Amino acid sequence: MLGIKKFLFKGGAPEALPDDVRSALESWRSNKQPELDEAHFHTRYVVLDIVTSGTRPESDRLLSIAATCVRQGMIAPEDSVFIDLTNLEQMDSASEEGAAVDRQLMAFLQFVAKAPLVTYHVSYVGGFLQHLLKARLGVDFQPQWIDMAWLLPAMFAEKSHNIMPLDQWLDAFGFASGVGRRDAMDNTLMLARLFQMLLVRAGDKEIDTAQRLIEESRASSFLRRTH
Repeated sequence: MLGIKKFLFKGGAPEALPDDVRSALESWRSNKQPELDEAHFHTRYVVLDIVTSGTRPESDRLLSIAATCVRQGMIAPEDSVFIDLTNLEQMDSASEEGAAVDRQLMAFLQFVAKAPLVTYHVSYVGGFLQHLLKARLGVDFQPQWIDMAWLLPAMFAEKSHNIMPLDQWLDAFGFASGVGRRDAMDNTLMLARLFQMLLVRAGDKEIDTAQRLIEESRASSFLRRTH
């Protein structure tokens, strides 16, 4: 099984990529990080979620990725990307289908650019993305993460002091959560709505830039993990 996976996932060999993907990858690597000391209104955030077959990036499969933008405080559903990876393991990585997957993943990186990324449980989402992007494109994916799992109780202590499943937060804010959601884009749009509210509360607390929000996310995670 390990040998098959190594074949399917290329072992992170970028020289095996199609020429157009390699060229796009080089361009993406050379892009500068955006300034993160601008007000939230001027920052492009990318909210994303994934669907997987389990919880372990090393052995379970990433089935889909969805991402959408929040900019100027507004969700832009038309400015989104969705990648279906359900049949990835059935594809020969050297086939046209395999090359199409690499192009989709490259399109995801181009969409994300170097924007701060927002999700729920970075260790889970980031772990799967890191594993797949390293294996397929040779990319060490280390973006600036904002983890709503830790930030929501820090910002909205009146609703809960504790880390909760996402559905419970959606219920707490009066959103129809639909327990058992399995659609990555639906999840992402729900997260984006929560993130809009979080940005307003962050501004009230003078956490008024992406950099401060990233630092608050890291601090909240550290404090809860160590106390």
